Amino acid sequence: MEATAPTTATPTQRRFTVAEYHRMAEAGILHEDDRVELLNGRLYAMPPIGSSHASRVDRLNRLFVLRAEDRATVRVQNPIQISTDSEPVPDLALVDPNDEAYRERHPRPEEVLLVVEVADTTEAFDRSTKLSLYAQAGLSEYWVVSLPNERVYVHREPTGDEYGLRLTRPPGDSVTVAALPELDPIPVDEILGT
Repeated sequence: MEATAPTTATPTQRRFTVAEYHRMAEAGILHEDDRVELLNGRLYAMPPIGSSHASRVDRLNRLFVLRAEDRATVRVQNPIQISTDSEPVPDLALVDPNDEAYRERHPRPEEVLLVVEVADTTEAFDRSTKLSLYAQAGLSEYWVVSLPNERVYVHREPTGDEYGLRLTRPPGDSVTVAALPELDPIPVDEILGT
């Protein structure tokens, strides 16, 4: 009897949709306190939030709530749905004040005015994977608050998977929200707590 050659197959990666992601939570596979995000169909386990990171998010929340008043809703560590396979949970987002719509769904890209990630241990990820994801979705402005470098990296003008305009704001400088030019500039020192 002649031996047959074994067939070969290449494993494929299984990607998930936002609907499947939500069904995993409903089925108890994912729990409310699991720190996971669905990005480009992949589930990412996010690291725990340290005290330095949390205090900067609290600080940004306070600064934006005081400045934005009723011109934007400030969302803290809440999801935004940017495609059928991506539902990131940014540290902070300013969105159109459309609270009635958000009872039924998360904000969509056209409703997002600004996304902010506070980077302590995840800076490389925030400045590559998340930057590309947010640019592809057409989010108009993305900030990375770098705690190790004590800088705010501002990204505007999404083009493909990049941003055409990149600004670095060190201590002593200030930042503005392009979609809300009437808001007072925010000193970087206030964001960083320096």
